[in-house]
Amino acid sequence: MPLPSRLVECVPNFSEGRRPEVLEKIVAAIASVPRVKVLDESMDMDHNRSVVTFVGEPEACVDAMFRGMQTAADLIDMAQHQGAHPRIGATDVVPFVPLIGITMDECVILARKLGEMAGRMLGIPIYLYAEAAARPERRILADVRKGEYEGLREELGKKPEREPDFGPNAFNAKAGATAVGARKPLIAYNIYLKTTDVKVAKSIAKAIREKDGGLKKVQALGLWIPERAMAQVSMNLLDYHVTGFKTVFNEVTRLAEKAGVKVAESELIGLVPRDAFAEVSPEQLLLAGFTKNQIIENRLED
Repeated sequence: MPLPSRLVECVPNFSEGRRPEVLEKIVAAIASVPRVKVLDESMDMDHNRSVVTFVGEPEACVDAMFRGMQTAADLIDMAQHQGAHPRIGATDVVPFVPLIGITMDECVILARKLGEMAGRMLGIPIYLYAEAAARPERRILADVRKGEYEGLREELGKKPEREPDFGPNAFNAKAGATAVGARKPLIAYNIYLKTTDVKVAKSIAKAIREKDGGLKKVQALGLWIPERAMAQVSMNLLDYHVTGFKTVFNEVTRLAEKAGVKVAESELIGLVPRDAFAEVSPEQLLLAGFTKNQIIENRLED
């Protein structure tokens, strides 16, 4: 069967990584919409977070994502949520990514349509980010999530700069808030360090992230992962053509060794374009658990 002439990718992140039955119901809600196909789902117990990747025709993706957000709001209680990864809501972030026959501007329209629907019908504060941002200070996701769920609880409805783009200007204790946007393909990539000293990971993250003068198009955090008893450098590669796997892995390895620490392994969250491995192999990256099903073109061909 040929691919549709217009195809959008959507990669929502949900604040649930420890209850498979919850993710199963969220994915079922997304998949219930015609002209949508779920390509991948991954759960991270340490981050207490799940990432789902699905593709479909533009309007179908908006409908599917709305159903996913509605199900997440019903099943996830943010007041009880704990995890290593920054988050502001049950559905934490929803990016629309242009794949085939669709422009970034059209994905911005989809993001704003979903944001308006979810804000109005689900009562969830919605913040537009990346290419869909309505305010320049909200383009970067980390800035939108500053203070996380707990900070939002203290400031929403009290500080003008926290007023959402859509939805109520009031804290939703159960569902939290959601960042909705449009962006280029992004690679979520983590490197584990053989150390229990999270300061090493934080120092490396600061050195490599773009906003602190590091590598172009790289966002990074240093995290402590208690279940693994290791520190982690957690990254988003915003444009792998500018800074890809090889550059990031080599720089993290260099900085770790400078601190007397070795790299244990790395991991990929979700799917990745095939040409992201043009310069380096998964084996060279010490990439754990990687399969060819994590290459998006393979999934589309299937």
